[in-house]
Amino acid sequence: MSNPLIAARDAFAAQFPERRLVLNGRTWGYVEAGQGPALVLIPGTLGRGDVFWQQIAALSDRLRVVAVTYPETGGIEDWADDLAALMGHLGLQGAALLGSSLGGYLAQYFAAAHPTRVDRLFAANTLHSVAGITDKMPYALDLDAAPIADLRAGFGQGLGQWAKAHPDQADLVELLMGEVDGRIPEAELRMRLKALKTAPGLPDLALPQDRMFTIEADDDPLIPPEMRAAVRARVQPDVAYRFTWGGHFPYIARPEAYTALLEQAMGLTVTGPDWGGETERVL
Repeated sequence: MSNPLIAARDAFAAQFPERRLVLNGRTWGYVEAGQGPALVLIPGTLGRGDVFWQQIAALSDRLRVVAVTYPETGGIEDWADDLAALMGHLGLQGAALLGSSLGGYLAQYFAAAHPTRVDRLFAANTLHSVAGITDKMPYALDLDAAPIADLRAGFGQGLGQWAKAHPDQADLVELLMGEVDGRIPEAELRMRLKALKTAPGLPDLALPQDRMFTIEADDDPLIPPEMRAAVRARVQPDVAYRFTWGGHFPYIARPEAYTALLEQAMGLTVTGPDWGGETERVL
């Protein structure tokens, strides 16, 4: 039986193939579509830039959307400078920046290091600190020496547990397992894990409050409630968007609602569900 999510993602990837660009000696991938105000999307550990295909397709008639794929080397500090170089290469003076999970940590670091380049910051399904991360699996492992099969099996175990608890999301789990099992090459996968394990603390943010947003989900298995609260406390968002369900990947699990929040926050005509107008918006 075919997987409609994989089929849709692959059709998008065929229409918008990933480009490769060397920035400060590191090779990044990126997908670009549309024209207008810029929105840069940064995935988490389990996704290439095209993991946001549904948002890119829905918004590229009104925004210039750039979604990136991490290189095989570097780390949070390096990558922040690389993203600034990418924006320069693309002729972007500034952009709205959305990062999910690992990408959310990088987005927060970038916003602190390059505040004049950030029109809006979306810290999504992410963390506020890496303190204690080396005590947790798989970060407790030697990420250079651990067999890649073991790392992939660890992701598979977690995704398998999610699939059992949420059988309606089997297609999403299969898509993510395809990323784990080789669509994200070994060196890139290791580097994403190492980037968080070795990440610096986050500097204070100096953006105006009305340019900062958080996104979270009540049932996110990787970002517990106390961490979600800590992210909100650190970012002090103008609006906190909260999914009542959607797990760690609401942009895939609930694409219409995710696109609608971006439309609302970016000042566009909203084509999806109504998020309302409160400081905390729940859907």
